[in-house]
Amino acid sequence: MKLDKNIEPFRAAIESLNRLLKKHNYQGVIIGGVAVGLLGKPRFTADVDAVFLLSISDVPKFLESAKSENIETRVNGIQEFAKRNRVLPLIHTPTDIEIDISMGIMPFEIELVERASEKSFSTLSVRLPTPEDLIIMKAVAHRPKDLEDIRTIIDKNPDIDTKRIKKWVTDFSEVLEKDLWKEIEEILKG
Repeated sequence: MKLDKNIEPFRAAIESLNRLLKKHNYQGVIIGGVAVGLLGKPRFTADVDAVFLLSISDVPKFLESAKSENIETRVNGIQEFAKRNRVLPLIHTPTDIEIDISMGIMPFEIELVERASEKSFSTLSVRLPTPEDLIIMKAVAHRPKDLEDIRTIIDKNPDIDTKRIKKWVTDFSEVLEKDLWKEIEEILKG
């Protein structure tokens, strides 16, 4: 993928986030529109999303470490916000790019982080989930843009592990009491 100069602010925010990942022993992964743009088809995104394996007690130390990468909080009372929402709303101050960090604790999130790897694109290296794991996350979100993202990821990665996707999507379907698999299965069939 060729990177154009319109993404320079995103590059800076991603590089800061990657350094933060390294400081935390790679206990995280970049997801969302950035991951879709790199594993599927580039599309507009206004922020950078990530999952880090963090507990509430890790938040103060994590935020202190984030400051060293010019990543600050976007809300007052971040500790309480994180406790309620399991999300850290942050901002990369030099670029004003928002960064949302989901605090992962579920078995799927642990596997997501364990299976992630560093991918290089042009002059940018990014820690990304596997295509399967990104599809699973998009299947759970299940918005129209997520379903389109799944199509682009499949187009670019035709040899995906559909058994893994089915296992996790059906597990999430049971928990959410919502049939997520039927539509994903149709997309996977092409």
